[in-house]
Amino acid sequence: FNTGTLQVSALHTLAYEQVGNPAGVPVVFLHGGPGVGAQTIYRRYFDPLRFNAVIFSQRGCGDSTPLGELSENNTTELVEDIEKLREALGIERWFVFGGSWGSTLALSYALQHAERVRGLVLRGIYLGSRAEHHWMYEDGASRVFPEAWEKFLNFLPPEERGEPVKAYHDRLLSSDREVQLAAANRWYDWEEDIIRLLPRQTARMDDEHLLAYARIENHFIYHDLFLPRENYLLEELPRIAHLPCWITQGRYDIICPPVTALALSRVLPKAELHIIADAGHSITEPGIVDNLIEGIESFAERY
Repeated sequence: FNTGTLQVSALHTLAYEQVGNPAGVPVVFLHGGPGVGAQTIYRRYFDPLRFNAVIFSQRGCGDSTPLGELSENNTTELVEDIEKLREALGIERWFVFGGSWGSTLALSYALQHAERVRGLVLRGIYLGSRAEHHWMYEDGASRVFPEAWEKFLNFLPPEERGEPVKAYHDRLLSSDREVQLAAANRWYDWEEDIIRLLPRQTARMDDEHLLAYARIENHFIYHDLFLPRENYLLEELPRIAHLPCWITQGRYDIICPPVTALALSRVLPKAELHIIADAGHSITEPGIVDNLIEGIESFAERY
């Protein structure tokens, strides 16, 4: 029922939409990646009669501009963008709904603006620790999907395979567009190959959005998500122990293994952890879909 743009700095403008009921329960959707951007499928997690859902593309991705921009693009800036959007839309308090990187951003926002958060509905928990990065880009997921990992590494010369995030970072920022696009496609393929319990073919982004996604995601991982220190979130989260938190986690999530969701549930007393027995990481897996909808519906009734 409403679409618009919000200038959040001299450089960046966000594209957003509101869907559902203007008088409904407010909820903001934080997409993953970083860099994926808003997608129309995200609307479907919210009963249009019940919710006023705010869906937007974070800096540099989706329809936000400038596309693929890395300058002024960090976690602190994104947290404040969420708050600027809330103020611009005149929403007093809302539920925060995010998965994967969106769960990292949701928790970071809640730490800074707890008084504006009614509750958190999170999926595929990602806390930005070195152990998580090691699992995804060094040794862990590679043992479950060795053929996909081999394809990811073989793009690089042997002498650079020990630090693939840095090696891809150099190529994604290359002055040669062909090198950028080749690296972006291999970067995208690694995650796409392991994201679902049961693989399926999906539509690929156009070159510009694919490059923006890969550049932004690599940018954040290369800089340790721009978090202040190792284990920052786990150490600080007791400050928001009063907030209700629904956690949806796929048992066979190879990108964000369940151990991290369990760790989160242990530091938030009002957390409800739901391990989905037949799911991987993707937000579109049937068990994940059902549980996320149950979570936001349940929280709207209770809080």
